[in-house]
Amino acid sequence: MQETMETTQAMIDHLAAVNKILEKNNYSEGRLIPILQEVQEVYKYLSKDMISYVATSIGVPPSRVYGVATFYAHFSMQPKGKYIVKLCDGTACHVKKSHGILAALYKKLNLSDEKRTTDDLMFTVETVSCLGACGLAPVMLVNDSVHGQMTPEKTDEILDVILAEEKAAAK
Repeated sequence: MQETMETTQAMIDHLAAVNKILEKNNYSEGRLIPILQEVQEVYKYLSKDMISYVATSIGVPPSRVYGVATFYAHFSMQPKGKYIVKLCDGTACHVKKSHGILAALYKKLNLSDEKRTTDDLMFTVETVSCLGACGLAPVMLVNDSVHGQMTPEKTDEILDVILAEEKAAAK
């Protein structure tokens, strides 16, 4: 009985952030996209359970929420890392060998085209069509930090700094 109560309390605590988001948006179906954006910001992705919870809370079928979540490329149905690395592969970046930077990212983080998030959920690597900074090509974005004129070596240095900061913060 105690274990069931603890599990229920853990679920309530887990959903507290979602409940605040829903309340802030008045449980409005018309606010579905902003609700999903905020939920994803908190949890880094939209799980099937979260989609069902949001749907039930705003009074729409889960299939409608799932349809919205899968229609827009901004939403992710897979867990993402703490650090989202977006590598531009637009024309200017591609010509300046962004593929070598992608290879360096994959090698350093033990990722591939099929596996884009590290097992520890620290990094997710994505390629994007354009970051709008062609004059800095090739360009990489780490969360909100823009890094221009990238090379595989500079990529390793940036990742090493992040990893060192994470290690120091864990102490």
